[in-house]
Amino acid sequence: MRSSTLIVLAMFWLCPVTEAPAAPPAAAATSADPLESARWGDMVKTFFPDARVVFDARVKVVAPLIAEDSLNVPVSVDATELPGVEEVLVFADFNPILPVLRFQPKKARPALAFRLKLQQSSPVRAAARTADGVWHVGGAWITATGGGCTAPSTGSGSPEWQERLNQVSGRIFPRTDGGERLRMRVIHPMDTGLAPGIPVFHIEELSLADESGAELMRIRAYEPVSENPLFTIDLPADAAAGSRIHARGRDNNGNRIDAWVTQ
Repeated sequence: MRSSTLIVLAMFWLCPVTEAPAAPPAAAATSADPLESARWGDMVKTFFPDARVVFDARVKVVAPLIAEDSLNVPVSVDATELPGVEEVLVFADFNPILPVLRFQPKKARPALAFRLKLQQSSPVRAAARTADGVWHVGGAWITATGGGCTAPSTGSGSPEWQERLNQVSGRIFPRTDGGERLRMRVIHPMDTGLAPGIPVFHIEELSLADESGAELMRIRAYEPVSENPLFTIDLPADAAAGSRIHARGRDNNGNRIDAWVTQ
């Protein structure tokens, strides 16, 4: 009788529970890291030492599983399903320079597409801070051959970038939901300072505003953003900028960015 009872219990534990409730969208970051990174504890100490942090499926990071070019890895961050986002921080666990960029959505959607450099295979994470001070974290593992942060930029070996430094090109596209999409490129070598003989040189601040001067998004870029940064930003219908968007900013040497992007 005892052996048959043990068999029944074993079968119970091996069978899946089909009627269990769905997992909540957020889980405390003190639980196991869903990306199983050995560096996650260090990331918490570096970026969120005194804050509450949760893993949240509503913060999405879309990126290739395998990076074809470690100098230009396309990444899209989207926290539009999370209400009340005030700031988003993007970082890579195993990069020598951890932070990639920060942005404040202001009137734009809390979403941004861009390209970054990876030194080696790493989780790339986005942490969205809501009004209550909680950081909601999502991420994706990217396999990379490496060297993206220590390789010199192509612009650093060409005199052309000096003539075109901080030039802005882009376009505003209408969206089917009544909003707009801005795609904008800034000419800049974005040198990390980790390549021999090449000092750190990168865009630091970028602010986007509509024709009335209302700020749409503010971006704080760090060295791992790819050379000649290309940003894609979505505006909801109630924040559509109209025919022009004003881009202003500076790099770490004080060179100014000041341009209008039109439809």
